[in-house]
Amino acid sequence: MKSFDTNYKLLDKMYKDAYFPNFLVDKVKNEVQKVIDLLESGETDTEIVQEKLDEVVCAINDLQDKFDENDSEIETVARDCIGETVGYILEWFHIPIDIEEAIRERDW
Repeated sequence: MKSFDTNYKLLDKMYKDAYFPNFLVDKVKNEVQKVIDLLESGETDTEIVQEKLDEVVCAINDLQDKFDENDSEIETVARDCIGETVGYILEWFHIPIDIEEAIRERDW
């Protein structure tokens, strides 16, 4: 089983931008980590991976109100950062899912 790249900083752009409260970025990161955990377990079935991605993206969708309450939102920088992170994870584990398909459940 392959481990995720220890040098890659998940959601680094969001952490570096004071517009995004770190405690909320941590919540997004915890959701993204669920995909990594699944892939590190050796799962390669794209349908199972996509189901987990859908679940994770829906959980991130649910955080939007919390971002709003903290004078922030999941906007362009966040969308790009989350998308790039998911893309990197899929590439790292050689999972052939297009990034747009991977985050298809997003409403941000």
